[in-house]
Amino acid sequence: MKIGILQTGLVPTELADTTGEYPAMFERFLEPHGFDFETWSVVQNVFPDGPQDADGWLVTGSRHGAYEDHEWIAPLEDLIRAIVAADKPLIGVCFGHQIIAQALGGKVEKFAGGWAIGPQTYAFPDGAKTIQAWHQDQVTALPEGAQVVASNEFCKNAAVLYPGKAYTVQPHPEFDDTFIHGLLETRGPGVVPAPLLEEASAKMGGPLDRADLGLQFARFFRERSIA
Repeated sequence: MKIGILQTGLVPTELADTTGEYPAMFERFLEPHGFDFETWSVVQNVFPDGPQDADGWLVTGSRHGAYEDHEWIAPLEDLIRAIVAADKPLIGVCFGHQIIAQALGGKVEKFAGGWAIGPQTYAFPDGAKTIQAWHQDQVTALPEGAQVVASNEFCKNAAVLYPGKAYTVQPHPEFDDTFIHGLLETRGPGVVPAPLLEEASAKMGGPLDRADLGLQFARFFRERSIA
């Protein structure tokens, strides 16, 4: 099964040599599940011809806001709607989670409560899962028919199922401790309040439920279900 990765952001140059770009992280994350991949860097206005170019689609994270005025945002929303109409399974992570909601009629905002960074624990139907996060924006209104499947006190709409169509998550299961450490050093200072940076750093090194999310993603691509 070929997964088309829609790259919506670039890794900080200070980290890219070590971690690779976001598509490389997803390829490593999903490696146990036997997919093939092709990437289109939509953030650089490189788009596929259409939904038929892959069997399933994944929209990455980004430092950009879904509500910002970039020339690639509207074409990406059109492509998302086309993927859904073509009945191709679609997954979104962080910015991907947000832009899919926005494209399908939801709302994304800069969250008044501020940032979530580092390991965060969310209530899923099958139990609590701890996953890395790095975001200030959130989905604050869901499209019609969308179902919340994970949340915590800070992020109400942390994972959303569009039955048979899409599955999206706000946190970053593709991020490991090494990458978060890099973000804490390169993107955090002067942007994220210092106490949050210190708290995130102190929580690093614990177990993460990345494999559980990888299994969810693989199951959704193949079966349109996360359970």
